[in-house]
Formats: sequence, C-alpha cells, structure tokens
Amino acid sequence: MASLSLSLFLVIILEITLISISSGLRPPSPGYYPTSMFPSAVFYRYFTNLWGPQHQSVSPDQSSVTIWLDRATGSGFKSRKPFRSGYFGASIKLQTGYTAGVITAFYLSNNEAHPGMHDEVDIEFLGTTPGKPYTLQTNVYINGSGDRKIIGREMKFHLWFDPTADFHHYAILWNPREIIFFVDNIPIRIYPRKSRATFPLRPMWVYGSIWDASSWATENGRYKADYRYQPFVAWFSRFIMRGCSAYAPMTCRHVAGSPVGAFGLTYRQRLTMHWAQRYYMVYDYCKDYTRDRSLTPECWSRH
Repeated sequence: MASLSLSLFLVIILEITLISISSGLRPPSPGYYPTSMFPSAVFYRYFTNLWGPQHQSVSPDQSSVTIWLDRATGSGFKSRKPFRSGYFGASIKLQTGYTAGVITAFYLSNNEAHPGMHDEVDIEFLGTTPGKPYTLQTNVYINGSGDRKIIGREMKFHLWFDPTADFHHYAILWNPREIIFFVDNIPIRIYPRKSRATFPLRPMWVYGSIWDASSWATENGRYKADYRYQPFVAWFSRFIMRGCSAYAPMTCRHVAGSPVGAFGLTYRQRLTMHWAQRYYMVYDYCKDYTRDRSLTPECWSRH
C-alpha cells in the first residue's frame, strides 16, 4: 500500500511539473529520444532523385540535401526501397519570408504502386506570408487519391519555435498498431489502428519534396506562390531510416514508439503530446463538424 501511495505521489508530482512549464516556450521532456538512439543515414544509400534533379543538391558527405522550387519546377526524392514499418525522420530547415502556396513535405506513400487507391502519411509545411507562422500539417490517407474518393485526416499545428531559424527533427513512426508523429522527439499526434479500413498496411516508400500547391496550401488558397521571391528552398539533413523493408523477413522487429519497447506511448510521452495539442494544435479533423463523420469512423473512438 505504501508503495502504491508513493507511485501515485510521483505521478502527481510529474503532472504538476509538466503543467507548470506547459505555457512556456520550452516543451516538457518526453523522457524518450529516438533521434539519439538511431544512427543517421547516408543520402544516396537510401534515396534517389524523383524529379527536378537540377533543383537538388546533395552535400559531398551525403549527410544533407537542399531542394528548391522556382517557376520552372520543384524537386523531390524517394527512398530506394519500400518499407512495411519503421521510424523515418529528417532534420529540416525552412525558408523565411514570403512562402505562400509552397509545400515542403516529408512523407510515406505508395502512390506509384497503387495509383488512384494509394495510402499516404504526411508531414507537410504549409507556406505562409511574412509575420504569420508556418503551419505543420499531419495527414493520413487510406485507399485514396486526388479524386473524389480522398478522405483526409488532417491535424495542424503552429510550432513552439521558428522553423526557419535552425534545423529541427520531424519524424513518422509507423508500425502495424499505430502511426506517431514526432517533432524534436515530442509526440504531437498518435493515429491508432482501429480497423483495416482506416489504417495503411501496404508497404510505402519515403519521400521528400518541395512543390507549388497554391490552390489550397495557404489559408485555403487565398495566397498563392509569388515567384518574385523565388527560389523557395528547403534544407534536409540527418535522415533516420530504421525499420522493416518490404523485403525483410517477417521476423523483422517493428520499431516501437516508447522506451519500453511496447506499442503506444508512455504516460510521460502522452502528457507531452497533450501539451503540444493543447497549446499548438490549430485544427483537428475529428472536431470539424462540417465534415461527414461517417467517412472517418475512427473519430468516434479516439485515444
């Protein structure tokens, strides 16, 4: 009984500590730092150019890549092999100034293997106008494409730092039970598997890109890309690619999102995620009652 009381006391102290700093600029500690555990990846070992090779520059040591968009084209890169689960991250720095209409993205997709009925897991930075913050959009598609079948599952955030001032690490952890989005090791969103119909299970490739999405990217298309400010540049470094490829044996161990090696997040990680969502989330598709909720049944039983 004394042991139980002590444990409860420690939990309460932890909650108070996290709450006491929650309104400040420094995020609470998640207690787990996958970026310090997984080694960085060499670019050409894992990636190849997808389009716009003349708008892509890889550093001599292959630790980073710069891609840019101008009136002629954008650029993208793609992993050499597909994965069926894993932790995929990159440190990214964004351009300052007028970037409306421009999307910088790091994501998983199998669009080329399943055109018209693909799966996708997105981290997208929605360009902005001076004086307004970038929006970080996370999204999940299942069996959807750019046609009328598409059902987005967006959650959007304004970050607790300036993403143009320095590199910050953004990651997607995907395993058969859940998808977790991380920013500097802070879990900002967990998307659990509720059913096969609402969760991507087919192998996906890893992508990075910069492109013009003027029709919707900034304030629902109110502001377009202005090529007087070209080129629009994005810097990627410290790639982490740790997971089970589509060709790995079925005994390959899936990467977990918590330090105990189990599915889900620890109590401390969940408190940190709630901090990020409480203070920095600006849109949640499950709370948008103008949408047809019958198309997103997972919203009825959220974590």
